[in-house]
Amino acid sequence: MSTGGVLTEGRRFLLRRRRNVLRLGAWSLLESAHTFLGGYGVARALDDGFLAGRTGTGLLWLAVAAAGTLLGGLAVRGVFTHLAGLVEPLRDGLVRRAVGRALHDAVADPARAESAAGGTVVSRLTHQTEIARDSFAGLVLTARSFVFTSLGALAGIASLEPALTLVVLPPLLLGLALFLATLAPMAAVQRAFLDADEALSARVGAVGAGLRDVTACGGAGHLAESTGRLIDAEARLARRLARWAAVRTLALGAAGRLPVIALLLATPWLLRGGVSAGTLLGALTYLVQALLPALDALMTAFAAAGTRLLVVLERFTGAPADPPEPSPVRPARPCAPARPRTTPTAAPAGPPAAELRGVRFAYGPGARPVLDGLDLVVAPGEHLAVVGPSGIGKSTLTALLAGLATPTSGTVAVTGTPALLPQQAYVFTGTVLDNLTYLRPDATDEQVREAVDDLELAPLVRRLGGLGATVAPGRLSAGERQCLALARAHLSPAPLLLLDEATCHLDPDTEERAERVLAARPGALVVVAHRISSAVRADRVLVLDGDRAVCAPHGELLTRSPLYRDLAGLWRPDAAHAASSQGPPGL
Repeated sequence: MSTGGVLTEGRRFLLRRRRNVLRLGAWSLLESAHTFLGGYGVARALDDGFLAGRTGTGLLWLAVAAAGTLLGGLAVRGVFTHLAGLVEPLRDGLVRRAVGRALHDAVADPARAESAAGGTVVSRLTHQTEIARDSFAGLVLTARSFVFTSLGALAGIASLEPALTLVVLPPLLLGLALFLATLAPMAAVQRAFLDADEALSARVGAVGAGLRDVTACGGAGHLAESTGRLIDAEARLARRLARWAAVRTLALGAAGRLPVIALLLATPWLLRGGVSAGTLLGALTYLVQALLPALDALMTAFAAAGTRLLVVLERFTGAPADPPEPSPVRPARPCAPARPRTTPTAAPAGPPAAELRGVRFAYGPGARPVLDGLDLVVAPGEHLAVVGPSGIGKSTLTALLAGLATPTSGTVAVTGTPALLPQQAYVFTGTVLDNLTYLRPDATDEQVREAVDDLELAPLVRRLGGLGATVAPGRLSAGERQCLALARAHLSPAPLLLLDEATCHLDPDTEERAERVLAARPGALVVVAHRISSAVRADRVLVLDGDRAVCAPHGELLTRSPLYRDLAGLWRPDAAHAASSQGPPGL
């Protein structure tokens, strides 16, 4: 919205709250009285008291000037009491506009709402809303103070000697004109600065949402370069703002000092014209102690807070364009129910899929080891489940096997390149087929169909629009993302699959089907168990219990491991199909 539109809305806002405005004005009249009495009392104390040899009269007029200070204190108290009636409704209205704009944009362009718009909304709800609130409060206080202080000071100067206004007003108006000339260009720079701030916020939000995509596509260098350009642009605009602030300071000096200089230069002429010394001192008091400080505060507020407030309000008051007709969005549904699968065949002979010897790992030189002296051999084709309390080192183990972490001591040997599926499934903006074949770009159509059929994901693929449809990750449920990641793992040629709670958002039936299908593919499977049922299905179970580790089949562990007996005791087989996605504590 243009500046004129912002000012129009501002007038409407104040008219709707005219009662608060009138109350502020009534309390501010006391400030005018305080200003008037301050200079007038000094002038009368000198002319009618001390210079006339009447000390008591002089002291009495000084007491009158001091009493004006009490009126000023009462004025400030009343003003602050009623200021919230203007400031808080403004802040609340801006927050409602920002949220409404975000919802509007989400309907009009869901993809934009997931990325760039998110950074803009955050900037408006936090930084820009507080700018508007603080700037508006400061402007109300300073503008009100200047208006009523000026009324009191000019009334006092005119009452002392009307000719004084001819000396004071011209340089005052000249300084104000110089100051007003800086407002438009400074507002333009401020507007460009906030544009750059929003662009940078949007870029940071988009980067946060797609950081894994950027890394996977090797775009870190390009992203750093483009983001650096935004940072440099904002820095350049900040320097331009600083230069205009210097120009504003010069204008402020002209408006604030020229009236005093003009009064001092005109003093001989005024004295020859019959103006008394008390009148000159009273006029100087009005200028130095009232009018010029109020003018200084007003110009500082308008130059800084005023331009910021104007530019911020332009962003909040602009009406969004009508959204396009939204396409129907199907609600997210869980993957199709599982159908029974056969138990995988025995693991074939050959070199181990993974082997750990004396592995010790700690997060720092003085930290307690997470894993200590761990020996483990994963046979080719073996299905191994890993269980243990939270924080015991299960994810650390998968990170070591995946090569994402290096042991403090000991050795980790893995045959081939493993594939790690974390709890937060990685799905990027691309076609369904691109997501499924990410780890195997040369997969044939038949292999893709086989993976989809084995995991019974055909209903999900159809809901997404087919293999050629573009996926919007933010519109998928956590379970749907995990289903796509599992199909990608099924297609992967990796000889070792590592599932770190990669099925935690799936129902028990879907989880069982996925684990059986992945265990049946060529290669070994290591599953960090989310439910104890995953351990029951595995060939062997690794129980991590502090610095102790036991690895054996499920039945044997029930007699060898007290911890495993406790974990298994928390699981009721008859309730597995009704269980939520949250497994027993500690798994």
